[in-house]
Amino acid sequence: MLVCLAAFNLCAPVASKATPFEIEDDLGTKLRSEKVPERVVSLLPSLTETICALGHCNRLVGVDRYSNWPQQVTKLPQVGGGIDPNIEAIVALRPDVVVMASSSRGRDRLAALGVRVLALEPKTHTDVQRVIGKLGTLMQEQDAQRLWRTIDAGVSAAAQALPAAVRKQRVYIEVNRAPYAAGPGSFVGETLARLGAQNIIDTKLGPFPKINPELVVRANPDVIMVGDTESVSLAQRPGWGSIAAIRSQSVCYFPREQSEVLVRPGPRMAEGARIMADCLLKTLAKKP
Repeated sequence: MLVCLAAFNLCAPVASKATPFEIEDDLGTKLRSEKVPERVVSLLPSLTETICALGHCNRLVGVDRYSNWPQQVTKLPQVGGGIDPNIEAIVALRPDVVVMASSSRGRDRLAALGVRVLALEPKTHTDVQRVIGKLGTLMQEQDAQRLWRTIDAGVSAAAQALPAAVRKQRVYIEVNRAPYAAGPGSFVGETLARLGAQNIIDTKLGPFPKINPELVVRANPDVIMVGDTESVSLAQRPGWGSIAAIRSQSVCYFPREQSEVLVRPGPRMAEGARIMADCLLKTLAKKP
């Protein structure tokens, strides 16, 4: 029997048998199994999306409160989030394995209760490829990396559609109103680099640094990308009215659905690249 996900033109065989396998997670813990897990709980949206993109949504029995793609996962029981997982609810679902971020809480408690945990947290393009491989092993997919090849080709296609003038654009991407920025070392920053634009955030600050808003004023970006919840307050931030991007109205306010695509390192990264590319094209059109 084949399980397919039309959005990626992927059809994955559901294995009835599996040879014993072992996976080492991001915390160095080894998970050994004799069979493909039939009951999986996911506590990270990007892991949920990857499992589904590999053709195994049917094995999910519970997800975190933020997992909302594909649509069918919204019908599953929600068991809290990464920082506040509902341990009792998770155990009640009798999972064969729980997949979660390595930074999530509750891992040790779940393990103490006899629940097997696989901690995976993609932060870069390389991480995404690696995590796809590990989830592919978990689900016993023979060619899980075709998903990565689809993602990678989609990002490349978005980049190839942009004019050379994009390389002159200096960009600030805000992923959280704290504010947290997407640095060059994050998967978001790596996508921006592949599109050819320049990131105003210094690599030394880390993948997703919390920054002083004055840094953005000094850097004076040509383009700003941010969630639409900040559409009113950006120009009201001290000194931000003088920023080139705001003066030229070269600010892309992404609605929630697009913001979620951008900040999830998984199968929709090519879509995220297209969203960013569209922003760059629109703002380029405003330049003299």
